[in-house]
Amino acid sequence: MKTYDVKVHASAANLPRQQQLAWHIAEFAAHCGPIDADVREMIACRIVDNASVALAAINRAPVAAARSMALAHPRKGGATLYGLDASSRVDAEWAAWANATAVRELDFHDTFLAADYSHPGDSLSPLIAVAQQMGLDGAALARGAAVAYEVHVALVKAISLHKYKKDHVAHLAPATTAGIGAMLGLSTEVIYQAVNQAVHLAFSTRQSRKGEISSWKAYVPGFSGKLAIECIDRAMRGEASPSPIYEGEESVLAWMLGGRDERYSVSLPAPGESPRQILETYTKAHSAEYQAQALIDLAIDLSGQIGDLSQVKSVLLETSHHTHNVIGTGANDPQKSDPEASRETLDHSIMYILAVALEDRRWHHVDSYARERARTPSTVALWHKITTVEDPEWTRRYLEVDPDKRAFGGKIVVTMLDGTTIVGERAVADAHPNGAHPWTWPDYAGKFETLTRDTLGASERQAFLAAAKGFTALPAKALDGLVPALPGGSVIPSKPTGQGIFDRGLD
Repeated sequence: MKTYDVKVHASAANLPRQQQLAWHIAEFAAHCGPIDADVREMIACRIVDNASVALAAINRAPVAAARSMALAHPRKGGATLYGLDASSRVDAEWAAWANATAVRELDFHDTFLAADYSHPGDSLSPLIAVAQQMGLDGAALARGAAVAYEVHVALVKAISLHKYKKDHVAHLAPATTAGIGAMLGLSTEVIYQAVNQAVHLAFSTRQSRKGEISSWKAYVPGFSGKLAIECIDRAMRGEASPSPIYEGEESVLAWMLGGRDERYSVSLPAPGESPRQILETYTKAHSAEYQAQALIDLAIDLSGQIGDLSQVKSVLLETSHHTHNVIGTGANDPQKSDPEASRETLDHSIMYILAVALEDRRWHHVDSYARERARTPSTVALWHKITTVEDPEWTRRYLEVDPDKRAFGGKIVVTMLDGTTIVGERAVADAHPNGAHPWTWPDYAGKFETLTRDTLGASERQAFLAAAKGFTALPAKALDGLVPALPGGSVIPSKPTGQGIFDRGLD
């Protein structure tokens, strides 16, 4: 690995591009080393993970709307959409928009947490879409995916966006852009220009994850993927972009992040070194914000010890700064305690999540968020007894450099009306690489089976799993099997709806 010192430079310094972070990203992407077998296997697992949650969300309103927008951009030889057969093909950037929205909707796929938050698997939909449209093979897709994960993890480890109230799309977009560039075998120069543009356009505020959280949270990866594809296309035509985009006098570091006095150390593989950071990322066994994963597992275990939940006086969660301030009472969002709050808000309320997990002793991607479930009087009563506090030790463990020592959980103290207490703590989710049951291929395949068995036949499920497991051996123009279709008539809409601007003139 090579570590780069990144800071703001005055325009008069005329910082050479070879010393800019965007160039380092591009140089790695253009010259990455061979993809190791365990990395290829984990990419296959994440392809399955994405398809699982995308198909489970296929007819939810944000997913249906994104799909209808994509269907208004048909393209012979384009990319396919989750749920629809290969006869429905659209422009790659619109397939990325629709498919990434489907993946993100349930908040149920992979994650990486460090200085910032991320969902690295959000890059896979745009990568697959471009690979389909460009007629690439599975080996090229593997290279692009490994590079996208590597860049994303590197940025998330080094640069905090949330500290300055910026959304984590600002790391996702350049990572996806670099992955597409690597997949297409583009030069350092072309990828550099595309990364500059992607970073320039990808910054937005964290209001998308604050207060009344809307469906835009689901659309963010689709927006990012569409942006990345357009940036690559423009750079391939020889166009340049603003630079130095990270280090410039009026750049994103100078005015959107820490300013002139802050320095960042970003570590990336040297040219020719193999990307392996996907192996530090992890997925979700439960459909909720990742910082809730270990706490759901813990609450389910504690529930059996508590007995009568009506006798609970209070529940205190001692946890990290991030968990307390983003999904806990430290966020100071009254919406997180409101039974009428949106699903997107509820999956960012650890108070709600703990109340339901304690009562139900399980977590379900639909049932646990149902409107009637949130309104249940006993749930509301328990929910409003739950508070969170930051414990500096949990914050330290959350930011631990050694991945084997990182912790994303907390300690739960349940105090009963008679004064007795029930206490438990969990450092990581059971499914985490360091957890009680680290997920491997059978677990990802099992998640797919569970989420699709009611909508997809056994032979179709097995065909998809076989294609995903052996995706690196798929020849050119043979990637359609990685975007599974559902039986005809089960996906609505499957044709343009006529509701928007894009539908006009299709007749």
